[in-house]
Amino acid sequence: MHSGIIYGIDIAKGSSRAHEIPRYAVAILKENQVMRYSMVSRGRILKMVQEDKPDYITVDNIFELAPDKDELIRFLDKLPDPTKLIQVTGGLHQQPLLKLAQEHGISMNQFSPGDEAEACARLAAMGIGCEVSLFEDVTRIKVSRSRSLGRGGWSQNRYRRKVHGAVKEKSRLIEQILHKFSKDTGITFTAKSIEGFGGYVRTEFIVNSSREKIPVRPSISADVQVSIRSVERDKIKYIPLTPSKRKYTIVGIDPGTTVGIAILSLDGDLLFSKSFRGISHDQVVKLISDHGKPAIVATDVYPPPASVEKVRRSFKAVLGTPGTELRAEEKIAMARPFGYSNDHERDSLAAAINIYRNYKNIFSRVEKKAPRFADIELIKYHVINGDSIEEAIEKVTAVPVNRGSVTVSAPGACIDADEQIKKLQELIRQKNDMIHELKEYVQELKKTNSEKERIIGEMEGRINKLKQAESRELRKQKEIKIRDTEITRLRTELSRSKQALQDSRKHIKKLKQIRKKEIKGEGLPVKVVSAFTKEAILQTMDMYGLKKGDVVLLEDSSGGAAGTAAILVETGIRAVILQDEISYAANEAFFQGNVPLLKNVKVQRFDDFATVDPKVLEEALYVWQEDAKKKRREQEHQHLAALLDEYRSERRRGLA
Repeated sequence: MHSGIIYGIDIAKGSSRAHEIPRYAVAILKENQVMRYSMVSRGRILKMVQEDKPDYITVDNIFELAPDKDELIRFLDKLPDPTKLIQVTGGLHQQPLLKLAQEHGISMNQFSPGDEAEACARLAAMGIGCEVSLFEDVTRIKVSRSRSLGRGGWSQNRYRRKVHGAVKEKSRLIEQILHKFSKDTGITFTAKSIEGFGGYVRTEFIVNSSREKIPVRPSISADVQVSIRSVERDKIKYIPLTPSKRKYTIVGIDPGTTVGIAILSLDGDLLFSKSFRGISHDQVVKLISDHGKPAIVATDVYPPPASVEKVRRSFKAVLGTPGTELRAEEKIAMARPFGYSNDHERDSLAAAINIYRNYKNIFSRVEKKAPRFADIELIKYHVINGDSIEEAIEKVTAVPVNRGSVTVSAPGACIDADEQIKKLQELIRQKNDMIHELKEYVQELKKTNSEKERIIGEMEGRINKLKQAESRELRKQKEIKIRDTEITRLRTELSRSKQALQDSRKHIKKLKQIRKKEIKGEGLPVKVVSAFTKEAILQTMDMYGLKKGDVVLLEDSSGGAAGTAAILVETGIRAVILQDEISYAANEAFFQGNVPLLKNVKVQRFDDFATVDPKVLEEALYVWQEDAKKKRREQEHQHLAALLDEYRSERRRGLA
């Protein structure tokens, strides 16, 4: 019986989900004395709780205090650290408050909020109910500045350094406290700091412990504030006030290198089924213990293996064997309704199910004969260990059970033949009843099996339909993906085409501008070749064309050879304008092709085009032609001189 302060609360007026502010009935249980309050607001309850700091606040439904989880979290944040919220009607599967009160001898009027509030408090004092946990055992501590740094001024940097320094100092102090706390308790924590000018902007500590255990409290000063919050759970967790007792189980084991383990409750429900490779005896024992206390440890073979006997002795359980080895067909039929992944799981399931079936009729009689509030599982456990049903009930309930009259013969007396006949007839009748029960059980199993086969057929049909639908959906998604890829490609191609069209329009516009200047006599078009290479010349030919009479501007005339010059000469261009020096071989190729090379000619550029003043061009051409005439005369003079020298040389050789 809990002896601390317990608040029982029940809604008296309104609703937490309605617009009307709810009012509550409050019953405060202290030292088995109850004080009642009626029509109390939630704010007033919080003030009372802050003063009394009760162990529990108890309700029959937590959503009477708040309409949703978020509001409930805000309510719990306002409670003192030691105070817990209890839902006395249970967790996810609630029981009626009236039923719980009657079962535990508490009288109440279900139409009186005060009675219900008191019943909640008294039930919690008996350990009935579940703690409502909305927070993990993880706490977030945040150290930060307590006010804004403002827009700034002459002393802004000094003020920022002061505040950030204070945050850093507070962070280090809390870290020292947490290090000592971690050393004393073994609880770990992590810290993350964001550095700022002169210190820390903020620091966050994550401590793997509940908030009330941590020796740090929220605080606020002129420069620094410390906030502490528990990390919220994704879902509400209900923790029983009184831990549930371990249930008795039937364990089936298939030993070997790979061990199969199946665990059933005494009601025949599957609690666990799995196989493990290379698992040790201690691990097997621990795993079985985690799911309850074994009443029977069973195997599917006879005689039982030594490893199964060792597990049985570890729990002092009854050994269950089939008498003869079970056939594979029987194992499959028994294990199929539960499902299994391999032969080891199947065999362990079959061992447990076979033993449960052997005891099923006895368990049914226990359930019929046992008193209403008796611990039926414990009675079954005693029956498994050799007690009769009546003896087991007496052991558990301490109430004598009438077994019927028993006739004891006097020593040496002869047993009457009629009495023997009656006993034999009674024995036959009992055997016939047992046979009848077994036949009914077989029919029931057949019916159950038929129903399960029907359900399996329906499920397989549904699975096939789902597979077909999924296949159609996958094909649809694949088609959509192909189409999306094609749309993306076409959009890219369209974008490129638009860009090319836009570039072409720009070129056309420039050509029109140059053409207008040409018509007006303001300038002659000049086609630009970016470099004196075959690739650059061919690129200009492809984009703009080079024809007879064109004037070409070489932006970079270095590196060209005679063959490169010959390409331009063959097009019949009028002249080449140079901006720097050209190789001797290329110069000679242009000269032999009678293509003027013009230097120091001013041109006006328009991106990929250029224009030159006709007068300037004519003057430059005239100068080049004059220079070319002189050069040709010099070449002819040199040629004649060479011929004359050759003639003289031959004459000398002839006279000699």
